[in-house]
Amino acid sequence: MSKRVLLKLSGESFADTDSNFGISPKILTDIANQISKANEEGVQIAVVVGGGNFFRGVQDSAKDMAQANADYMGMLATVINAVALKDALDKNGTQTRVQSAITMTAVAEPYIRLKAIRHLEKGRIVIFAAGTGNPYFTTDTAASLRAAEIEADVVLKSTRVEGVFSSDPETNENASLFSQISYIDVVEKKLGVMDLTAITLCEENNMPIRVFDGTKDTNIYDVLSGKDLGTLISSL
Repeated sequence: MSKRVLLKLSGESFADTDSNFGISPKILTDIANQISKANEEGVQIAVVVGGGNFFRGVQDSAKDMAQANADYMGMLATVINAVALKDALDKNGTQTRVQSAITMTAVAEPYIRLKAIRHLEKGRIVIFAAGTGNPYFTTDTAASLRAAEIEADVVLKSTRVEGVFSSDPETNENASLFSQISYIDVVEKKLGVMDLTAITLCEENNMPIRVFDGTKDTNIYDVLSGKDLGTLISSL
């Protein structure tokens, strides 16, 4: 079992599967319950949340905006998800802190690396919101960056498919699942797991990435507890 992990949840993780928009209270509660259970068993858990369940719904309106402004809108969407997840964890009695890369002290602490590590050492969940705080960077890159900064053992990337496939399993029924693959192969095969910046950050810091299906049963709890689900991306 890893002692300290970084869990990456896409915004769509919180949404109803039919609409892919907003937050499903049932799904949110289920995710929080799994995180709380692993936390109670001693796993130090940091979370990076995306914002696609809100921002992708308004992307058509933002398509003529400057890229930086659109990215800031996406960052604000991640704060909504972070506060929602904190609320669900609070209801479980799980001590949780939200740290935002964009200063908004009424709803979150500012991101301070050593303070985040201290929270983790005290058994608190830390949710990182607002990405890196800079436009042009994805929340996957934020996850890789924060994982390196807090010296996590692994990045756990929750998706809606079983792991990393040779091609898109939703369009190719013959796509094969990798149990393990190298950073270089992910990039060279253009498998689209994470953006190049995120993958490179993990490779340079020798940070393994486990990609798994976070929508099934107790998979989030299982990977937080060290179970080998999905695909492990590493230097091999």
